Amino acid sequence: MLTKFPQFIDRQIEELLNPENSNDTNSDHEWNVDRKKLMIDEIGEEAFKFINEHATQIPKDVFVTATRTRFNIDNVEDDRYKSIVNLKRVNDFRRINKYFKSVNAKLPEGGIFINHVETHAVRKNRLLKKLYKPFNYMYYAADVVLTRIFPKLKLTKGLYFHITQGKGRVLTKAETFGRLYSCGFEVLEERNINNLLHFVARKVKEPVFDNTPTYGPLIKLKRLGKDGKTIKVYKFRTMYPFSEYLQQYIFEKNNLKEGGKIKNDFRISHEGKIMRKYWIDELPMIYNFIKGEMKLVGVRPLSSHYFSLYPKELQEKRLQVKPGLIPPFYADMPKTLEEIVASEMKYLEAYQKAPLKTDIEYCIKIAKNILLRGKRSC
Repeated sequence: MLTKFPQFIDRQIEELLNPENSNDTNSDHEWNVDRKKLMIDEIGEEAFKFINEHATQIPKDVFVTATRTRFNIDNVEDDRYKSIVNLKRVNDFRRINKYFKSVNAKLPEGGIFINHVETHAVRKNRLLKKLYKPFNYMYYAADVVLTRIFPKLKLTKGLYFHITQGKGRVLTKAETFGRLYSCGFEVLEERNINNLLHFVARKVKEPVFDNTPTYGPLIKLKRLGKDGKTIKVYKFRTMYPFSEYLQQYIFEKNNLKEGGKIKNDFRISHEGKIMRKYWIDELPMIYNFIKGEMKLVGVRPLSSHYFSLYPKELQEKRLQVKPGLIPPFYADMPKTLEEIVASEMKYLEAYQKAPLKTDIEYCIKIAKNILLRGKRSC
């Protein structure tokens, strides 16, 4: 009977992890001995050291839980603790975003949340080691269908979550961090310990996630169109879910490579890299062209974050025209952000003087670069 109500089991665990009164006279400066032992038994000594490094220096201000649900988090007094630590992995949470949202609500501004996740890459390696070839790949293929495809199909989604209750969910690093950022956190530190990705996140704002996120192959991205109007650009998914919330994180953590792209962008899936190479992902934008939101040749529609990186003069010129399906990038093949800015400025200035002539000239030059010289964006 208790298996149907894990929150009551969690409550018993938390009474041990968060004793109301401690006889340990040093409890303000170090973890209670029993509490420390319970944590080490659950996650290991190295993971405990990671928590001890980043949680507040006064353990009484740290709420430690080992739960899959938000039941006990919702019962915590607002702003009572400066840090919240969960010893269970994110993969087993019943409602991930709702859990993150509850943690956000209970922490003060700047409060710390510490947790861990088994990433998809680690899970794949773990499964492939279970059997010999080729049976291991057959086993992994079946796992992909059951744990990655079924949860995203309307016909099987409800049945999947009814059976699993969300336990054992397959998560990438990009989706986990994207969910955190959408729920008002920023990631301060990450470390791989015992094949689990441990992270420290800080509350920086209230949750801002989309209440109707898309997980399917066709997505709609908010981009700036003519006159600063927000348009929804249609594309095939090349990034893992919730990756759109990580633009600032990626920009801060990684350098740009040639062409203004992000180096080592872990948000892009293996299939996504192939689609980007041959522009398959951009085919749905033809619908934006038919709707009149985009034209054939023109600057790419940008997110508000990337738009903010451009100089003000170029921002103003960009907003005066519709974005295009085929960018001037393929005419000049710039390698740095500065060169991209110069390329777009040159195109927009020419377009203002002679719109039709400029687009025809660029269209011809782009066709030569792509068809005759085999130019690619990656």
